[in-house]
Amino acid sequence: MITLVAKKKIKKNDHPSLDIVSSHGTELSGKKIVLCVAGSVAAYKAIELARLLMRHGADVTCVASSAVTKLIQPDYFKWATGNNVITKLTGKLEHIKLADYKQSNLLIVYPGTANTLGKLANGIDDTPISTVLTVGFGSKIPIMMCLAMHESMYENSAVKKNIEFLKNKIQFVSPQMIEGKAKAPEPEYVLENVLNKFGSSPILKNKKILITAGPTIEYIDPVRVITNVSTGKTGVLLASELISAGAKVSMIYGPGNEKPPKGAKITNVKTSKEMFDATKKELKKKFDAVIMAAAASDYTPENFSKSKIKSTKNSLNIRLKKAPKIIDLVKKYQKDTFLIGFKAETDISQNYLIKSAQKKMRESDADMIIANDIGKKYQKNPSMNKVLIIDKNYVKISGWKKKESIVKFIKKEIENKLK
Repeated sequence: MITLVAKKKIKKNDHPSLDIVSSHGTELSGKKIVLCVAGSVAAYKAIELARLLMRHGADVTCVASSAVTKLIQPDYFKWATGNNVITKLTGKLEHIKLADYKQSNLLIVYPGTANTLGKLANGIDDTPISTVLTVGFGSKIPIMMCLAMHESMYENSAVKKNIEFLKNKIQFVSPQMIEGKAKAPEPEYVLENVLNKFGSSPILKNKKILITAGPTIEYIDPVRVITNVSTGKTGVLLASELISAGAKVSMIYGPGNEKPPKGAKITNVKTSKEMFDATKKELKKKFDAVIMAAAASDYTPENFSKSKIKSTKNSLNIRLKKAPKIIDLVKKYQKDTFLIGFKAETDISQNYLIKSAQKKMRESDADMIIANDIGKKYQKNPSMNKVLIIDKNYVKISGWKKKESIVKFIKKEIENKLK
């Protein structure tokens, strides 16, 4: 059993500045953010903003205007982020690598000048920053504009026209009106807006959540196993969603196909017994919620052959015994934790699925059950699903959606219950 911790370990070829990544939180783990630093004296604060984003897990690349490089040496930005700084466009197509479809998660303009604003609003791309923004605007990467200029410029009718044109297309972070200037918002305020954009939740922030995910395998002999077709995708996506919301996630993960999320404490297991033992060990610590999303085996071979069973036999009888229900363990260790179970059935009516989930909820003393039918309709397109969220008072139905949307639906209900 291997345990990986969430804190980033520095490799020999990593930049030393990366030792701060995720030191304050993991909400932005896996997120690529492009920080466009336009020509304003407020540019020095961009260094602080980059470091704040990194401390919450982000990978930050800076694009600096020529005016900024006269105020701040580009090496300073490289020192701060660990990534090369873009100061000009070359044959390497830096603007495409940064801002084409799905290349980054967010473009931040900090500080944002009237000049940069006007170029974005009018499709002008004659500088590295304006070209990156034009590409990102076209590829629908979210853009966050943090304006900074003299108040008279901010009140200019042309500037107001550009803001009006862009206000429903990009996000503006309001400047501070001080001493006749629309000053750039403080980096901490920008960070708060970024965290909110990526699903940070004041309810889930710092909540301790344990989740099991993936299948288990049960050994018949050293090379043969019994398992199921679970990929672990729903559990991994849900864990990632909770991490983005600010939760402290511990994950016990069977041998699924999906890569476990960054920012979680991962315990890798194989068999249902290993998952049972790992869960039991984790429950010695206090959790606000426990989510049993794993497709752990219900049965395991009664006898394990220490050597490979010969393939010369015409038939082979394997006797199975019931594996312990991991979910039944939870409330015995933590009576007050919010317990969420998963229930899968195949090709049954919705009413029967609800009754089956309610029965499991009573048996395990769970507070909520996520139920779904993984029969013929699901098997045709496993990337889609429909779940029923069942608790003691109501049933909520997601409708057929991609699993990425399903986990947002589930996260919202968890959030409502942990208020």
